[in-house]
Amino acid sequence: MTQKKIDKLSYDIIGFAIEVHKELGPGLLESVYGKCLVHLLKQNGYHVQSQQAVPLFFKGLEIDCELRYDILVNELIIIELKTVDALLPIHEAQLLTYLRLLQKPKGILINFNCTNIFKEGQRTFVTEIYRNLPAE
Repeated sequence: MTQKKIDKLSYDIIGFAIEVHKELGPGLLESVYGKCLVHLLKQNGYHVQSQQAVPLFFKGLEIDCELRYDILVNELIIIELKTVDALLPIHEAQLLTYLRLLQKPKGILINFNCTNIFKEGQRTFVTEIYRNLPAE
């Protein structure tokens, strides 16, 4: 795996999110956008899991706290979906925590309650796992 391959995957994911947003527009529930995005990703041959539990361990104890990520693509990129007025630091912290707990290289935070996903409705984050991968 390389940074370039992961970046290409995130580019494709954002493109599909833009496609969903262009067709549906803002104003729907997060779950609706999630189902549409999952459908597009699967339709285009990506391995997709959604709404799976995020395990949390504290000093050897598994905590049943019902954490769930929105979408995981090709076991590499976690997508956290929102439909909020503005993305807040707590949304970023949530995604960064999921990335750390699941040991994934990259995450994308997407807000469908905006006018333009590419310009204002998405943020990407990388972890040390990503940084340690070869560029090409």
